[in-house]
Amino acid sequence: MRDQRLEKLAGVLVDYSTGVKPGQVVRITGDPVSIPLLEAVYERVLAAGAHPHLKCAPDTLRDLFLERADDKQLEYVSPLLVNEVETIDVSIGLWAETNTKSMSQVDPKRQGKASAARKPIFKRFMERAAKDELRWVGTLFPTSASAQDAEMSLRNYEDFVFAAGHLDKDDPVAVWRAIEARQQKVVDYLNGKKRLHFQAANGTDLHVNVTGMKWVNCCGHHNFPDGEVFTGPNLDAEDGGVNGVVRYSFPAVHNGREVHDIELTFEKGRVVKAKASKNQDFLEQMLDQDEGARSLGEIAIGTNYEIRKYTKNTLFDEKIGGTFHAAVGAGYPETGNANESGLHWDMVCDLREGGTVTVDGEVISKDGKFVFEGWPGEG
Repeated sequence: MRDQRLEKLAGVLVDYSTGVKPGQVVRITGDPVSIPLLEAVYERVLAAGAHPHLKCAPDTLRDLFLERADDKQLEYVSPLLVNEVETIDVSIGLWAETNTKSMSQVDPKRQGKASAARKPIFKRFMERAAKDELRWVGTLFPTSASAQDAEMSLRNYEDFVFAAGHLDKDDPVAVWRAIEARQQKVVDYLNGKKRLHFQAANGTDLHVNVTGMKWVNCCGHHNFPDGEVFTGPNLDAEDGGVNGVVRYSFPAVHNGREVHDIELTFEKGRVVKAKASKNQDFLEQMLDQDEGARSLGEIAIGTNYEIRKYTKNTLFDEKIGGTFHAAVGAGYPETGNANESGLHWDMVCDLREGGTVTVDGEVISKDGKFVFEGWPGEG
């Protein structure tokens, strides 16, 4: 018998997050370890009258490809994948890792080459999503590997994951609709504003120009669990959109590698200096993979106060209530940020001890808590 929380999660993903309709083509992807959730989602898609397209392959094949493929193979983009991204109406991705460090020994130049080659596919996917031609959501299936990263038992990690998505509640969809309403107050306030200033006790002092950009309410329709509001910096602004220094509070994990104590210095929208205490070479190689990788594609504020602990998983870490995160690389067209890159790497800064978010001269968050009533918060 399946965990009933998986049944609830499948219902949220199909009925709420992506709103699957009869006749739609729904791509479902996942590692075989996630079969219990894959089956639950597959059944729910069938019940919705749609056409499931299942892609179930172990991550070990991805690892094997990056280790053994020659340059032509790394740079090859299958026309089948091109056709797929033009055909699907919905994409539901289940992330389930059995070894979170499996790519840690792969040459980062090879990873960058493969990532850059698939940039057109990623760009087209994002373009269709921005036009609402394609709906997508990604979620995590708890595994022992992810639990180990989080320094929890699998049982405790499952409880953490499902609580973050409010799947322990009787009606998770109702909870997420209430979250959507609270976060919309933040979005309504931020739309039309021009400048954000992030300061933290660790020395972060970052100015972001968001003039003319659109803020997005993330309430479970793309990532699940969710809990953030985001936009992209205006890279066409006279000041370049981003200036200052950000020191990230937690190790940033990308392709199995942990990069510690990242400090990025921005001038006129570009990373001009990058420092790290561990894996700095990897950081710089990712930033140098293409022209857009040194620009900021996203700036966001975390609003999920059910998530309090860093777990080495960006899906959860970037949502921690009382943090902000920024992604170097590709932007989201729906925000107005058109930065293109094969990279999109979120990094998180904690504001819960001595941090502030100032918008056009007004402080809206202090010590990780919003100052206005009715906005997201604890409890």
